[in-house]
Amino acid sequence: MKKNIVIGVGNMLFKDEGIGIYASEYIKQNYKFDDEDLEIIDGGTLGFKLMAYFQEYDNVIILDTVSIEDTVGGIYRLPSDVLLGLGNYRKTAHEVEIVEMLEIVSVLDSHANVTIIGIIPEDIISVEIGLTQKMEDKFEEFILNGIKEIESLGIKATKVDNIAISDVVKSMIGSYNGEHLNRIPNEEDFTHAINL
Repeated sequence: MKKNIVIGVGNMLFKDEGIGIYASEYIKQNYKFDDEDLEIIDGGTLGFKLMAYFQEYDNVIILDTVSIEDTVGGIYRLPSDVLLGLGNYRKTAHEVEIVEMLEIVSVLDSHANVTIIGIIPEDIISVEIGLTQKMEDKFEEFILNGIKEIESLGIKATKVDNIAISDVVKSMIGSYNGEHLNRIPNEEDFTHAINL
């Protein structure tokens, strides 16, 4: 039996850079699959530790941003053979690592078919948890491209819920786009507490 895995990659601390991680969690919370062996994980910034998945699985689908000179929000399907020849793709640290890992495992007798479903981000510099409006507007299309790729493996996907991206992120880390669940006390609160 083939082993299939979906890996959300990125860094939630840098705005749109977190979209791959949000997407993998969104799929976990909103979809069911008829393949119980399909794994969906948050790969975060695991870097070269992801190489084990490239060696142990038959099919690896990576959800991520891509640094391609094109319109913000553009969505790309990049299979292994395209990635290996795409020097311009390597811009962020994890993008470099993914391509380098592919180059290493490509010389082995057995390795996964790796496909990246990538989206061109607007802002991967701002230190803020959440997505830009442009990424939010393209999020559903990004998800549907990921689902299409999963289904191309012969796995049936069924949408079972409609939990919003902001609620998915809040369930992961407690806030989204500056909406904090717990108010940070100010200096007056501390003074009042001391005077009691």
